[in-house]
Amino acid sequence: MRIRNLSFSSRAVLDDPFLWAYELEDIGYKGWEIVQEGSQCLTDENLPQVREIKETTNLKLSMHLPFSDMNLASLNPGIHNEVLRQMEHYLQMASGLVEVAVLHPGYLSPYGAKLPEKAWDTCIESIQILCDHSADMGITIAVENMPNFPKIFGRYPGEMLDILKQVDRDNVGMTLDVGHANTMGLVNEFVEKCKSKLSHMHIHDNYGAHDEHLPLGQGNINWKKLMESLSGYKGFMVTEMGDLEEGRQCVEFLKSL
Repeated sequence: MRIRNLSFSSRAVLDDPFLWAYELEDIGYKGWEIVQEGSQCLTDENLPQVREIKETTNLKLSMHLPFSDMNLASLNPGIHNEVLRQMEHYLQMASGLVEVAVLHPGYLSPYGAKLPEKAWDTCIESIQILCDHSADMGITIAVENMPNFPKIFGRYPGEMLDILKQVDRDNVGMTLDVGHANTMGLVNEFVEKCKSKLSHMHIHDNYGAHDEHLPLGQGNINWKKLMESLSGYKGFMVTEMGDLEEGRQCVEFLKSL
């Protein structure tokens, strides 16, 4: 793999991300994905710090839209409107800073499970709204495939392709999360069927049963075969790790391939 395409994302949403962002280039990363959860959420107070990082480093920034308590397929109008409001708020905050925003599709609530087609349509319409909102900002909405969780959309390659086709926007793409695909036993199938739709990637390891977010090489994913099958992919590959040390392990593992 070309290390120039490697970006870092951390699930550490309680620590101050600005303490470690400046270390990323020394480790070997070329990008930083800012997760809109906890301490990493963009605010009026920390936006100048993010701009300074962008201006004083060579890091290319992307963002992961919030996902805790967020359901784009919610059939509760008040909840659904608030989810969209928050998504649009963070997209606006990131305007001029990022070109890709990762988005989780929705899931079936107890009510939604009784009306799955309506929940699906709500999910599609929600993604369309966010694509339209971000189009003039030059931001691609990259919908992420999901792990083996019940009642969540986006677990299968065909389902992801259906989402992209029905959203039908020029600025919609796909984030291939390799660890998520491995929990479904579908890594190879995702690459075969969705490679042409990829705007972005998340890479982490597991043993296939759980979404463990292990450093690369510490699970059962065949990374050498995967990287060979992704030849020609030009987007970022984002290691989703718990801390910088795990990120460092990923860089060393990729260098060894």
